[in-house]
Amino acid sequence: MERKTYPVEEHQLLLSKIDPDALYILEKLRAAGFIAYLVGGSVRDLLLNQKPKDYDISTSAEPEQIKKLFRNCILIGRRFRLAHIRFGKKIIEVSTFRSGDNENDTLIVRDNVWGTPEEDVKRRDFTINGLFYDAATQEIIDFVGGYPDIQKKYLRTVGQPFIRFKQDPVRMIRLLKFQARFGFEVDPPARVALLECRGEIVKSSSARIQEELLRMLESSSSQAFFRLMTEHGILHLLMPVLGDVLESSDGAEIYSYLQEIDTTLHEPPRPLLDRTILLACLVYPILQKRIQTRYIDRERHPHLGEIYEEVHDQINEIFHPFFLLPRRLRVGLTSILTGQYRLTPIDKKKQRRLRVPNDPEFPKALDFLEVRSCLEPGLKQIYDQWKEIVTSPPSDAPPKRRRRRKRTRPAE
Repeated sequence: MERKTYPVEEHQLLLSKIDPDALYILEKLRAAGFIAYLVGGSVRDLLLNQKPKDYDISTSAEPEQIKKLFRNCILIGRRFRLAHIRFGKKIIEVSTFRSGDNENDTLIVRDNVWGTPEEDVKRRDFTINGLFYDAATQEIIDFVGGYPDIQKKYLRTVGQPFIRFKQDPVRMIRLLKFQARFGFEVDPPARVALLECRGEIVKSSSARIQEELLRMLESSSSQAFFRLMTEHGILHLLMPVLGDVLESSDGAEIYSYLQEIDTTLHEPPRPLLDRTILLACLVYPILQKRIQTRYIDRERHPHLGEIYEEVHDQINEIFHPFFLLPRRLRVGLTSILTGQYRLTPIDKKKQRRLRVPNDPEFPKALDFLEVRSCLEPGLKQIYDQWKEIVTSPPSDAPPKRRRRRKRTRPAE
């Protein structure tokens, strides 16, 4: 397609809506003689009147040249060399314009051939992510028809969908991700290609797919996303146990948890739930049925050691065979799930004094109990009791009584 530009009078994307640090990077790159545009999801979200989660910049500067310009820059990646420019905890990603073979359906394993802005945008996944924003002129630059697709709420690949999905199968997950987030109509050829190519998904990096799933759990659209992943058969290829449960009647409980976190994440100014809590929403309903079948139905009350082993095995089964959870996530998830049986013991006849355990993950276990209490109002009183104990200041301990020394009678 030919290059089209859209002035600010038409698109209404004002500089005041853009992160000042992103504008600073764009200006410094231009001042050094390089081309630099805001690109991708940040442009898309701003045009949809949504707040971008992050900002990406594409430039004619090569990674080493970017690093020389910015002292707060580090270079990452081998397959896809990138510059990360840090502003405190915030990272703005800067990539060099790439070129590539868009007609070859071979899996992309390296992507560090520099190119022009037009070559770069034709490598991108969907037209709605293929727009450049030039902060100097405040124009939208469109080589792929992305601007009218955003206006029409239409989701279309850049180039042939069969080729694009085989080059990078993660694009199939991203297709369902954008459909879940925005409710866009999917281009029919892309839908057909996804069903034909879905088996390619197992060739992708498990770390990349895991990050996409975690981001969708944080997106406030997780319920719609996991429904689409299940309906299109992709979840079964990655997490067979979870896919089977979501297709059965037992899946309704997991979808209830996802709906709850989607609703909770929309409530300002509440911070995002920790990722371990979000993962617990997928695992806990399956674990509960496992405990019910193996212990409660047999009139047995497992002790915490047995529950810990069941949690460990359940996590392995759900994330097998594709994912290997990082140790931090695995340890936190295990602690949260095991902690539910400390917070709400199975044996309710035993009277236990509520005591906060010496576990750094306990506050997250309590946060997950709050999610549970939203779905089971009967747990609200238990949650409030624990919350009061955790938040109440420690009472002053009574002074120790001094032992009276036994007087000895003097020897006569």
